[in-house]
Amino acid sequence: MKRISQYKKLFAIEDSLDLKTLKKTYRNLVKEWHPDKFQDGDAGQAEAELKSVEIIDAYHFLVSIAPETKAANLEAYNKTIMESSILDFQHKGLVLEITFLDGTTYEYFGVPKNVFIKFLNSDKQMRFARRSIFNSYTYRKSKKETQAA
Repeated sequence: MKRISQYKKLFAIEDSLDLKTLKKTYRNLVKEWHPDKFQDGDAGQAEAELKSVEIIDAYHFLVSIAPETKAANLEAYNKTIMESSILDFQHKGLVLEITFLDGTTYEYFGVPKNVFIKFLNSDKQMRFARRSIFNSYTYRKSKKETQAA
């Protein structure tokens, strides 16, 4: 959640994510912080390089959790959570990362430790996750791994 609020603050987003507004803000920030705008050897150039990397990371992250992106990928997400089982999971801070047997990995943001403990101790983890995690928390597809045949 800290990461989401930090990136929203960088892009000056108050409430909902709109891809059109996000893209416009991204372009303006990239123009403003492009390292080529600063002189060689200038201290501002090093800062601009770091800031531009942060802007790019923030943009890709915010696009991945935008409602339009979720709507476009909803069918694949539903197929994964309904047809595939959990292969592995990891909880760090308030982020729960779940890898499914089909190789897809999703991150769920804002999952408190007590919910993770209930998930961990559940005798039917997939059932608990479907009811209490999958559609209750902000999520994004973090990576897709190819299965070796």
